[in-house]
Amino acid sequence: MEHVKLKSKVYSILKDRIQLIQTEQDRAIYLVGPIRLPVNLYEETIEFKWYCWLDYDEVTEDYERIIEKLSSSNLAEYQQSSVLVYGDFQNADDALIRMHSICHTGDIFGSKRCDCGYQLKQSMKKIKDHGAGALFYLANHEGRGIGLFSKAMAYLLQENGYDTVEANESLGFVNDSRNYDDAIQVLKTLRDKPVTLITNNPKKLEALEDAGLLVSDRVPLWGDISEYNKKYLETKITKSGHMKEDEGTCCND
Repeated sequence: MEHVKLKSKVYSILKDRIQLIQTEQDRAIYLVGPIRLPVNLYEETIEFKWYCWLDYDEVTEDYERIIEKLSSSNLAEYQQSSVLVYGDFQNADDALIRMHSICHTGDIFGSKRCDCGYQLKQSMKKIKDHGAGALFYLANHEGRGIGLFSKAMAYLLQENGYDTVEANESLGFVNDSRNYDDAIQVLKTLRDKPVTLITNNPKKLEALEDAGLLVSDRVPLWGDISEYNKKYLETKITKSGHMKEDEGTCCND
């Protein structure tokens, strides 16, 4: 009886903070939040609102059933990504967004072999300074979609003369296999007004525009260039089509 009461109390707390987003592939995205998340950003405590989403293979609005199933599910098989929201993201006339791919080495360890950690913190700062925005942190994007173990092997190839693209392709992968569909569905749930995208990557712009989202502008994000990542950044431009900082800021030009 006590166990039943405990489960009932847990569900009463969570039920209004979970929502279902049904995808075209007849799968479900379960979005939980917002959750207060104070963040240490350049020695200043900034409070974001954190949401997390789960890409799951059962579509139901019986959230109690989903909660009960989680403890017996192999959650490593399911995408679990985040979005950090700042300010009145839903209603602000103009909001900045960043689609940020997880980078275990750059975001967590502070690796200088890429610019990911720099871009993560700078995006959060730009969003905070702007007053409204959201940073989408995409969990299945490691190594542009090849996964952490394959990325480690790609790094070994890069230490032997391969560039980023050559390393990925030599392991049997395409240069960039990232997909933004789930993040776009979550974005549509949280906001229906135009957004300004923080990116150097034209594929991210294309993904949003192809999904019918209104992208009013683009903000470039270059920096933290060093001897360790110079070739990596040059390859982004020459082989991956990334836009240089001086190529204009508006995606509709």
